[in-house]
Amino acid sequence: MANISLFIGGIRSLPESGRPTGIYKQAASGPLELGPEGFIGDQQADRRVHGGPDKAVHLYPARHYAQLAARFPAAAGLLVAGSNGENLSTPDLDENDVRLGDIWRLGTARLQISQPRSPCWKIDERYGCDGMAQFIAEQRITGWYWRVLTPGVVQPGDTLDCETSDPQAYTLAEAMQLWQAHRPPLADLERLAASPGIAANWRRKILDRLTWLRTHRDQTPPPVVAFHVKPDAP
Repeated sequence: MANISLFIGGIRSLPESGRPTGIYKQAASGPLELGPEGFIGDQQADRRVHGGPDKAVHLYPARHYAQLAARFPAAAGLLVAGSNGENLSTPDLDENDVRLGDIWRLGTARLQISQPRSPCWKIDERYGCDGMAQFIAEQRITGWYWRVLTPGVVQPGDTLDCETSDPQAYTLAEAMQLWQAHRPPLADLERLAASPGIAANWRRKILDRLTWLRTHRDQTPPPVVAFHVKPDAP
């Protein structure tokens, strides 16, 4: 069982670039309907990289904020639960405690862990700290996305309760370490791509990397880009 805080938000402009973002969330004060693409009333600005059925709900472990505050003390006052764009915050879980494909109950809904989050450059602008998104990616303190298997109603005070977990599945921490490895064992990458419940887009990226590694055995592989870099133009 994990205690949670619940957050949703609309689209706002970032303070410097003025680009739209859904990173600003507010604590929910009452029950929320959770559908196949997320909480009703919650919005994502860039649907290419956030939202959709495989990334319907984002959880960020609350324990990571202390590490971020230690590394970026100028932003310490802003680094509080809900500030990183998450829908769910919990002090009870992190990437070492959950596995790809895990199914959890929350309120009357059922959720499945589908992939880690890929941090976005908007995190840097939101907190006014260059390098925070890269730090989150490199330290693998990203949180994760859920798909909604069973829509339902969620309210403050509900708990996350694990329904199904395969002890042979990769933990999120193991999956990210494998994905970011310089030249991981191909059999391990194959196993990761075959993980039940893995997000389709991440599976495609893993399979593309497998193809490259098989056909370029004597070449240095390109580094894995684990966060979204700011584009040159809006």
